[in-house]
Amino acid sequence: QVYLVESGGGLVQPGGSLKLSCAVSGISVDYVAIGWFRQAPGEEREGVSCISRGDEDIYYGDAVKGRFTITKDDAKNTVYLEMNNLQPEDTAVYYCAAPVTQQCDYGEYWGQGTQVTVSS
Repeated sequence: QVYLVESGGGLVQPGGSLKLSCAVSGISVDYVAIGWFRQAPGEEREGVSCISRGDEDIYYGDAVKGRFTITKDDAKNTVYLEMNNLQPEDTAVYYCAAPVTQQCDYGEYWGQGTQVTVSS
């Protein structure tokens, strides 16, 4: 069984920061590509950031480049998404998934999601 559990979401003011965590069990994060996705109300799900097996390739969506950073802790089997300079358009439910496609557009197993709300 593969489980992914996200945490770290919340309410933050524009310009603020949050760090999301995704604790993974049943699959090793150092052996698969893993990523973060988000879905805002009325919008399609989009790939935010994905990191390949071995950390060789990292993808960031155009909307988050320069503001978000994906990292992994292989020992904790956990993936993180550090989000800086958050804006209202970043408001969405954030999901982690693994394994993910190279294009960062699909994942096989999904977490339940964590809400991020950016508002003053």
